[in-house]
Amino acid sequence: MHINLPEKRYYKIGEVAKAFNLNTSHIRFWEKEFDIIKPKKNAKGNRLFTPDDIKNFKLIYNLVKERGFTLDGAKQKLKKNPDGVIHNHEIISRLESVKAELLKIKNSL
Repeated sequence: MHINLPEKRYYKIGEVAKAFNLNTSHIRFWEKEFDIIKPKKNAKGNRLFTPDDIKNFKLIYNLVKERGFTLDGAKQKLKKNPDGVIHNHEIISRLESVKAELLKIKNSL
């Protein structure tokens, strides 16, 4: 899944929810369920997600929504072999971006 977010230091919860096509309540729920997501909060208590949090959301989204893991299964997978999951996801992300670029070139011909 290719996420279209601008390069920023922090992202608001609405931006993250829109990028993943999820509700903000879903984002808050995953934040509570997965300890790898730790957004900062401003003085008002608004969540501010870092690019690392976005990478972790991509991992969780891939496991739960695309590969069909349960939340407990995704937690176990991340705890059991976090480096392998991250490495595989990075490879898949790079391949998807190459595919998207090739499709753009094809359509422009």
